[in-house]
Amino acid sequence: MLAIFHKAFAHPPEELNSPASYKGSKKPKLPEETLRDFLSHHPQNTSYMSFGQAAVLAYVRPDNPFSVHQRLFCGLDDIYCLFLGSLNNLSLLIKQYGLSKGTNEAMFVIEAYKTLRDRGPYPADQVVKDLDGSFAFVVYDSKIGTVFAALGSDGGVKLYWGIAADGSVVISDDLEVIKEGCAKSFAPFPAGCMFHSEGGLVSFEHPMNKLKAMPRIDSEGIMCGANFKVDKFSRVNSIPRVGSQSNWMEWDQH
Repeated sequence: MLAIFHKAFAHPPEELNSPASYKGSKKPKLPEETLRDFLSHHPQNTSYMSFGQAAVLAYVRPDNPFSVHQRLFCGLDDIYCLFLGSLNNLSLLIKQYGLSKGTNEAMFVIEAYKTLRDRGPYPADQVVKDLDGSFAFVVYDSKIGTVFAALGSDGGVKLYWGIAADGSVVISDDLEVIKEGCAKSFAPFPAGCMFHSEGGLVSFEHPMNKLKAMPRIDSEGIMCGANFKVDKFSRVNSIPRVGSQSNWMEWDQH
């Protein structure tokens, strides 16, 4: 999968951007070039949606639709979800949310996102923590221009993110496309974490702890985009209470 969001709609950590990206022979590419690369990697079975200058979502249909590591793409009420992997407790979650039996993982994530967006009773970190399985997802709410992404903690699915030449955020499970499109300004998306375009990057496993940027040097000795690890000794000031007076998406990391 590939998701690209204009910098006006997503604000990733500054440490993801490496100054070395603009000094070497291989420079970051523009989003349209990265999309072309992705489509050329998967010429037979790829589809994509473009949302003007705001976003692009691309999806590779799976060769085996019954694989454990599914690739799903769906949209509902102007909300779109790319999903990789599978949830072991999907049937339980479907019952909990009162959804129809035919609901797949991507549909469920959209419904869970809608519940959070509309100020449901649970904090965002708890909702994502309740997902049992190997998973990664990216949600784009095209009505309000927000991005919500997460990666499970078990390491069963890989996800990467980086910064394009124009400052756009690029998210993909295709490491080669990320490397080509973002030069040195990329890193693995941190496992057990979620990212929101307004709230930033947070560990859903340890929501009361800050995340620390860890310098990452490649085999050439060049500084790349940082990894992010939970800082066990540094706590956030507060997590806002979910309710009519607070927005779940604006958690505080400072």
